[in-house]
Amino acid sequence: MQSPPTTLRETLAHLGPGIILASSIVGSGELIAATTVGAEAGFILLWLIVIGCGIKVAAQIEIGRHTLTWGRTPLAAFDRVPGPRLGGLGWIYWGWAIMTALVIVQQGGILAGVAQTLAAGAPVTAAGREWNRVHDAAAATRIEAAAARRNGAAAEADVLDRRLAGLEAEARGLPAPGDETVWAVIVGVVTSILLSIGRYRVIERVSIVLVGTFTLVTLLALLLLQFEPAWAISARELASGLVPSIPPALGGRSPLMTALATFGIIGVGASELMFYPYWCLEKGYGRAVGPRDESSAWAERARGWLRVMQVDAWASMVVYTVVTVAFYLLGAATLGRLGLRPGGGEMVRALGAMYAPVFGAWAEEVFLVGAFAVLYSTLFAAADGNARIVADGLALAGWIPGTDDARRVWSRRIATAWPLVALVLALLIREPVGMVLASGAMQAVMLTALGVAVIWFRYRATDPRLTPSKPWDLLLWLSAAGFIMVGLWTVWQKLQGIMAAQ
Repeated sequence: MQSPPTTLRETLAHLGPGIILASSIVGSGELIAATTVGAEAGFILLWLIVIGCGIKVAAQIEIGRHTLTWGRTPLAAFDRVPGPRLGGLGWIYWGWAIMTALVIVQQGGILAGVAQTLAAGAPVTAAGREWNRVHDAAAATRIEAAAARRNGAAAEADVLDRRLAGLEAEARGLPAPGDETVWAVIVGVVTSILLSIGRYRVIERVSIVLVGTFTLVTLLALLLLQFEPAWAISARELASGLVPSIPPALGGRSPLMTALATFGIIGVGASELMFYPYWCLEKGYGRAVGPRDESSAWAERARGWLRVMQVDAWASMVVYTVVTVAFYLLGAATLGRLGLRPGGGEMVRALGAMYAPVFGAWAEEVFLVGAFAVLYSTLFAAADGNARIVADGLALAGWIPGTDDARRVWSRRIATAWPLVALVLALLIREPVGMVLASGAMQAVMLTALGVAVIWFRYRATDPRLTPSKPWDLLLWLSAAGFIMVGLWTVWQKLQGIMAAQ
C-alpha cells in the first residue's frame, strides 16, 4: 500500500499505462484503417474519427475504477455482468473469445504489412527488384499526374497519364515475386523466438522511439502539406468534415462501413479497453490501493490513485486523438485526391504515396522505416497484451490453473505462438486491409457489450465511497450509448450486406 501523489509533478511521475497504450496504439488502426477511411470518404467522416477517439475514455476509466476497487482481473470482472451464460461462462466472455480470434486475423494482416514493407525496401529476389522498379515508377507517375491536374496543367497531366498506363500494363505482365512470402516467414519465426526468450522489451523500447519519430514526421508532413497549393487542406474542407454527414457509396460500397470498422480499433480499441486495466495493475496502482476494506484510509487511497489513473487516461486520449486525426487528414488530402485505396499487395505502396507530395524522392525511405516501426511494434504489443488476457481467459474457463505462476507461464507460451498463427493467416488470406477491418468490425460490435458492462459497473459494482460526480455519469452514459449505437449499427449494416449479396 502507498499513499497517492498530491501534486501534479508527483502525479506525472506515476503515469504509465496510458502512455504505453498511446505508444502501442499507433498501428493498424491509424496507419491502415484511418487512412483508408480518408482515402474512401475524403474529409466527410472526420467527425466520426474524432468521436471514435474521444468517446472511449470514460469507459476506459470506469473499467479501471472497477479493477482497482475490487482487485479482479478485467476478464473476471466482465464475466460477472448479468446475462446469458454458456458452459458456465458469460456472454461477454464468449464475445471476447470471438473478438480475440479476429484480433489474430488482424495480426496476420499486420504481419503481411510488415512483410510488404520489407519486400519493398529490401527485395531478396531479382523478380522482386524488377517488381519494385516498375511499381515505384507507376506510383511516382500517378502522384505527378495528380499534382499536374490539380495545378491546372492538363497537357502535362495527359502525358503523365499515358506514361502511367504503359507502366501499369508492364506491371500486369510481371509475375508476382515471392519476396513478401519470404519476409513474412522470416518475421513470423524471428518474432516468435524473441517473444519466447523474453527479448520483446528491448524491441518495444526501440519501436517506441521509432514510432514516436514517425508520428512526428507524419504531423510534419501534414503541416508542410499546407504549403503545397496542389495538396493543401482548405478551411472549407476541414469544416465540412466536422459536420456529421454520410458520404455517398463508391462502386456499390459505402465508406461508412469502413469507418464503422475503423471505429472499433482507432484510439482505444475494444481489445485495448479490455487489457488496459492489466497494465494499471502491473504499474502498481492495485498494490498501492491495497485490498478493499471499510476503513476511511482505504477509501482515501483509492480516490487518490483513481485520480492518477484518470490523468493517465485523459493524457493518452489527447495523444492518440491528435495522431489518429493526423493520419486521417493525410490520407484524405493525398490518397483521397489520388483516387488510391490501400489494399492487397499494393497496400504499403499506396500508403507511402501519402508522403510523396512533401518528401518527394525521400518519401519511400521515410515511409518504409516508419511503417515497419509502427506495424512491427504493434505486432509485439498485441502479442504481449493479448497473451495476458488469453491466459486469464483460459484460467477462468478452468483449462489452466488460476495461479499467478500458471498465468505467467501460459502468457509466455501464448505470446510465442501468436506470431506463428498470424503468419499462417497472413499466407492464407493475403488481404491485409480486409484482415484489419474484419477485426475492427468485430471490435465495433464488442463495444456494445462494453457499453452495457460499464453501466453495470457504475450502478451495481461501485463502492459508495467512490461514487463519481453527476457530470461524470453524463459522460459515461454518452460513452456507453455511443458504444451501443455503433455496435448495433455495425451489425445492421453487415446484415444488410449479407441480404443484398443473396
